[in-house]
Amino acid sequence: MTVFVNIHEAKTHLSRLLEQVAAGERVIISKAGTPIAELVPHRRQPVIIGGLKGKITYSDADWESADAEIAEMFYRSDASS
Repeated sequence: MTVFVNIHEAKTHLSRLLEQVAAGERVIISKAGTPIAELVPHRRQPVIIGGLKGKITYSDADWESADAEIAEMFYRSDASS
């Protein structure tokens, strides 16, 4: 079922509209009779660990040629600070 509401009604009854969306209804918000937004349930996207495997590569040489200032931040001893 699709529910059409104007902006004022959507602001006034947001909690009720969200319950309807959670129950599977479609809610369309309009301004001056023109649809401008649709309330939809949130769908969590799956997290893919290692999604860039094989797409990004680096070598040890990349790290060895790092900027001297950055290298000092990582490798200096605490006694020298």
